[in-house]
Amino acid sequence: MIERVVEIINLILLNRGRAAVGTYQPDLKLRDNLSLDSLDLAELTVRIENEFGIDIFEDGIVETVGEILEKLEQSK
Repeated sequence: MIERVVEIINLILLNRGRAAVGTYQPDLKLRDNLSLDSLDLAELTVRIENEFGIDIFEDGIVETVGEILEKLEQSK
């Protein structure tokens, strides 16, 4: 699951001409460290919902990669 989330994030980053994330780093901030804007976050939400069947922003803002994984773990 971790690898797939990183793949999704990297796909978004690469499509925007940004450098990919090398490995899973739970403290990476989606906006501050990865420079994801609202359009990127919307794409991230859709891709994760399609892949895992959960809206990661349903209960509020998700700020880090680690929080995404927490939401996915809670949904199991």
